[in-house]
Amino acid sequence: MRGMAVLAAGALVWGISTAPAGADTVREGQWPLINYHATTDVWPISQGDGVTVAVIDSGVAEHQDLTGQVLPGTDCSGEGLDYKTDKVGHGTAMASLIAGHGHGEQAGVMGLAPKAKILPVRIGTFDVDSGSMVSGNLAECLRYAVDHGVKVVNMSISGSSAEAGVRDAVKYAVEKDVVVVASAGNTGGDHPVEYPSAFPGVVSVGAVDQRGNIWSRSNTGPEVTLAAPGVDIYSATAKSASSYGKGNGTSGAAAYVSAIAALVRSKYPNLSAGQVINRMIKSAVAPPDKSTVPNNKYGYGIASAKGALAPNPAVDNGPKENPLLTRVESQADPSGKPSSGASKPAPGNSTSPDSSSAAKDDGGIPVYVLAIVGVLALVVIGGVIVLVRRSRGNGNGSGGGGNGGGGGGFVPPTPPPYGPGAQQFPPQQQAPYAGQGQPQQSSYAGQGNGQPQQYGSAQPYQQHPPQQPPAGGTPYR
Repeated sequence: MRGMAVLAAGALVWGISTAPAGADTVREGQWPLINYHATTDVWPISQGDGVTVAVIDSGVAEHQDLTGQVLPGTDCSGEGLDYKTDKVGHGTAMASLIAGHGHGEQAGVMGLAPKAKILPVRIGTFDVDSGSMVSGNLAECLRYAVDHGVKVVNMSISGSSAEAGVRDAVKYAVEKDVVVVASAGNTGGDHPVEYPSAFPGVVSVGAVDQRGNIWSRSNTGPEVTLAAPGVDIYSATAKSASSYGKGNGTSGAAAYVSAIAALVRSKYPNLSAGQVINRMIKSAVAPPDKSTVPNNKYGYGIASAKGALAPNPAVDNGPKENPLLTRVESQADPSGKPSSGASKPAPGNSTSPDSSSAAKDDGGIPVYVLAIVGVLALVVIGGVIVLVRRSRGNGNGSGGGGNGGGGGGFVPPTPPPYGPGAQQFPPQQQAPYAGQGQPQQSSYAGQGNGQPQQYGSAQPYQQHPPQQPPAGGTPYR
């Protein structure tokens, strides 16, 4: 393979099933559009107009739901083929999730940014059985995309090697004000986030199901930035110009986050790429398990289209710099060799995943000296506390200590949810991904035996009432 370590389509574990499906059935099954309230809460605000998204993948074939959306691209695989040659359908699927426009009366696949344009950059062919790529040069592909004016790059591909050339290409893209999005990997939660998703500056995306639960094969680690829909996802395929499939994987999740980035860049064209990323991070919806974010599974939470589009100051744009540039990679060094790992950001102690708990010495004083001083200080303070307690006990006749009278210590008050001493990031936006009204019955989540899920009105990522489509169409279900 030319100039690129083995990559896997954030799929082929994505495993597109090409079983026949009616185009109208496909639209009805696009649950991310329902959960995102696309027709009422997203598309009236932005549809991605004027933004080009590069899809670095297996090519983008001609399809009825992508007519007019795909710009002339390139093939940097070295195979001598063109960008329309998609032997496995993966790139075509990703393009449809980003910018598909469907066809006819509510039929076919709608992307989340249906008026964005796609620049197809064919990196090579994937082996269907192993998921590995048999050709390709990712650094060349990425530089080509950046040099052709894209605002967002989608890389639903992953591998284990941190090649210096690709690292430099990612840095080049960031310097050129491009939002770079990649899939975290599909080998399971016990495996680290893969490259290029683990590179500093890249928005690393994990996959969730319809209820917001992390997909069991979504890779996890401190590099994960956001989670997005990636289970039971309908898409276009390359089998024919009217073919569809359904699959699972972080590939689809990355495509949806790329679409959200395109929506934001269209609505707020003067924002930097770093500010677009800030908006997606700050507006992310809290995980349904109520776990503290950022964490290794969800990153900062489930990406919210409506939340990211909210006006300032509902969502603060933040600084222009990319907030992911200084994060520490946990998987490998630039040579591709395993590293000793890195501490994940301490939840609530930063606004981006770039914090580390590396020890430092202050003013040249050896660390061990500081440790000894600290221990001595603790001993002195402990002695003072004992004397004070004894004095109080002699004065009031109490022989117990602390709360509860049985030796309990001082119980600190619960800190406020946000502010000094608590989580240093804005409140999660509950509205963008949380529905109002009664819970709906799930058809695609595959959990709960079809029984409605009981959620409160503010619970994120739940089923929602059917969306009302444009006049003349049938409701999404």
